Amino acid sequence: MIVSIDVDAQKTFTPLCPNELPVVGGDEIVNELNAQAKLANFRVMTKDAHSPHAQWLCDLPAEILQTTGLPDAPEKWVSHAMVGTYGFELLDNLPEETEYDFCVWKGVSPQLHPYGACFHDVRERLSTGLIEWLTVRGATVIIVGGLATDYCVKSTVLQLLRGGDWRVIVNQAACRGIAADTVAAAWDEMAAAGAIILDNAVAVAQYLQAA
Repeated sequence: MIVSIDVDAQKTFTPLCPNELPVVGGDEIVNELNAQAKLANFRVMTKDAHSPHAQWLCDLPAEILQTTGLPDAPEKWVSHAMVGTYGFELLDNLPEETEYDFCVWKGVSPQLHPYGACFHDVRERLSTGLIEWLTVRGATVIIVGGLATDYCVKSTVLQLLRGGDWRVIVNQAACRGIAADTVAAAWDEMAAAGAIILDNAVAVAQYLQAA
C-alpha cells in the first residue's frame, strides 16, 4: 500500500507571503506533489495551524531560532500559518482539505510548535495519529514531499522511519528548503536514517516499478 504525504505545502512558506517564512521556490512544488500522489493509494495532508497567541512568536526576523525556554516550542519564529489567513492556505491546485484521506494540523496550541507531522509535541509523546493510521491502512511505501526540507520535511521523515516497518521515499523535486547548509545536512541525515532520496516523481515511479 502506497501513501503520498504533502508536508505543509502552504502559502506561508512561499514568496507569496514575503513577511512570513518565504522559501525560495516554495510555490513551485505543486506539480511534483500531484505527480507523486498519482502513484499512491492514499494521500495525506499536513498543515501548520498556529494561533496569534503562540508563545514562540517574535517580531523581528533576526530573532528567529533564538531560544524560548519552552519544552515543546524551543525556537522563536515570526508569525506564520495563522489559522484563517492567506498564509494558512494550501498552495493553489492542490486538493481541498476534505479531499485528502487523512489530515494533520500542527501547532494549534499556543505552547506547541512541532516540526514533524507524527507528534503534536517536540518531545514526541503526543501522537497526531498519523503513524497509527498508516499502520491500520497497511502502508508499505510512503512518498514524502513538501516544505521545508530542513525542518518539517526532515522531522516528518525521521519520525516515519522510526515509526513503522515501511520504506520512506523523499521526492527531492517536491521539496524546497530554507538555507543551503541546513538543507544539505537534512538530506544527509534523512539518507543516513534510511530514507530513499529520489530526484523526482518520474524516478519514484521507476523505483516502484523495479521494486
